[in-house]
Amino acid sequence: MPFHNPFIKNGRITFPEGASLVKHVERWAKVRGDKLAYRFLDFSTERDGVARDLHWADFGARNRAIGARLQQVTEPGDRVAILCPQNLEYLVAFFGTLYSGRIAVPLFDPSEPGHVGRLHAVLDDCKPSAILTTTEAAEGVRKFFRTRPAKERPRVIAVDAVPVEVGSTWEHIDTVNEDTIAYLQYTSGSTRIPTGVQITHLNLATNVVQVIEALEGEEGDRGVSWLPFFHDMGLITALLSPMIGHYFTFMTPAAFVRRPGRWIREIARKPGDTGGTISVAPNFAFDHAAARGVPKDGEEPLDLSNVKAILNGSEPISAATVRRFNEAFGPFGFQPKAIKPSYGLAEATLFVSTTPSAEEPTIISVDRDELNAGRFVPVPDDSPGAVAQAGAGKIGVGEWTVIVDYEAASELPDGQIGEIWISGQNMGTGYWGKPEETVATFQNILKSRTSPSHAEGAADDATWVRTGDLGAYHDGELYITGRTKDLVIIDGRNHYPQDLEYSAQEATKAVRTGFVAAFSVPANQLPDEVFADAHAGIKRNPDDSSEQLVIVAERAAGSHKLELGPVVDDIRAAIAVRHGVTVRDVLLTAAGAIPRTSSGKIGRRACRSAYLDGSLRSGKVANAFPDASD
Repeated sequence: MPFHNPFIKNGRITFPEGASLVKHVERWAKVRGDKLAYRFLDFSTERDGVARDLHWADFGARNRAIGARLQQVTEPGDRVAILCPQNLEYLVAFFGTLYSGRIAVPLFDPSEPGHVGRLHAVLDDCKPSAILTTTEAAEGVRKFFRTRPAKERPRVIAVDAVPVEVGSTWEHIDTVNEDTIAYLQYTSGSTRIPTGVQITHLNLATNVVQVIEALEGEEGDRGVSWLPFFHDMGLITALLSPMIGHYFTFMTPAAFVRRPGRWIREIARKPGDTGGTISVAPNFAFDHAAARGVPKDGEEPLDLSNVKAILNGSEPISAATVRRFNEAFGPFGFQPKAIKPSYGLAEATLFVSTTPSAEEPTIISVDRDELNAGRFVPVPDDSPGAVAQAGAGKIGVGEWTVIVDYEAASELPDGQIGEIWISGQNMGTGYWGKPEETVATFQNILKSRTSPSHAEGAADDATWVRTGDLGAYHDGELYITGRTKDLVIIDGRNHYPQDLEYSAQEATKAVRTGFVAAFSVPANQLPDEVFADAHAGIKRNPDDSSEQLVIVAERAAGSHKLELGPVVDDIRAAIAVRHGVTVRDVLLTAAGAIPRTSSGKIGRRACRSAYLDGSLRSGKVANAFPDASD
């Protein structure tokens, strides 16, 4: 039956006093105790996976036990870091912390390779008093902390070793209210020190309601994901279940990357389904699934007609990706409207906008030169200089998004590109321990509005979050055009990196689709190999600090026998013709070399750093997924 959301009235979201996800879990534990809440598909021991289930009654009981134990050994306001593998224990750890009234910090098992430095940085920032992990991982976690002085080592608790009976002492803390911080969401993908966004119980409940409303969620719908829980998109998707009462199935990122067909089979219709399937994925996952996840002849047939929505966030979606995915899975009943280009960020808890439920993705062509000049001008698809842009849909209920001239703090009219500012009660309260950055990002005032205004309904003195993203409105839909910090500026002209990357990958089949990074570096910081290459067209000058374009691309499967010279020439030529800019260096690397964030997004700034320090050219392979050893 359709989900009637009692919390939405007159376009606003309001909750009764004391409302939280904890109360929703307690409700389902009482009225649906024997129904499935969460299912973990464990592929660590069997190729076809083992389903490990947790029902609502058991889930509630285990949450109370963890909540009670934390209340015994920590104080209100303490941080509790979750260093679990991606399994059912992770969810018990997170919800148990919410039950305790402490502040959860969703992280990952320190045994995962390549992320020890980041983990240390986050722990130094949040200073947890307790660590939640599993019995199997506990020794590794304790070993991780042995390098620290004894007084700085937090208490380590294995959630699967806490008896359910401990829950009898659990107390609902009256001092926990909607403004209490529920968890810290540490941002991913940046080379700077990790920053924790403070998400309150009100922020969390609001954003969950916004997602369900945007997708027209119904009882009987079920969720599926492979994204890590320490990533905002992976976490919030898992938290939809307590609000709507459906069950949620998940696997590890590594399980998906190795065999994307596992994800496709799980979102397909199953016996007993009474609703649709909701999932999430970054853009690269659609290409990966289309290339390697289509059922082979003789395999069990799929019915994907039940897929209600796959939210595509984290990175811009490409028209070519949409086409490839629809061509691959349309024969199995997949509906084009199920792909939902969306926009979100940790500072907004997660969700900001998505394509309306009944609509297909909007993909239009705009003029590249106008785009680079700050104007969003649609043109026919076959026009010279046409660039495809996918819409990010409509803004969620109870939040506002405006396009701003950030220097003047004034709203720009539709069709002009500016910084995206957002406001609403799903906005986090700031960055943990960073008051100056909090003011700069979260406490902006919009000095002037257009008429009509996309800020209509927001208070005149509302505070706005600066996202750092560039975008525009066209026909009432939000379009994301890039990042203010990722813009490539060559000879005074702006170039969007994703546009350059698309041209590079379309120029040759010798590079992996979606595994290209474009960025600029000062000429006097280019490596010696560039100046030794006559095709680069540049001579060494220690005083030359002009920005120069670099393209890094991973080689496609089967291309290792190809001569690299013609491949590089094709990329240089394509970008010179389409963009009027010279590529000073085209670096072709092995698969896995380009750094990616936890959700699979290209880490351009991390890639640039690896390029400058020489590790990319030396053949070092980046660890794209923190649980890749699973």
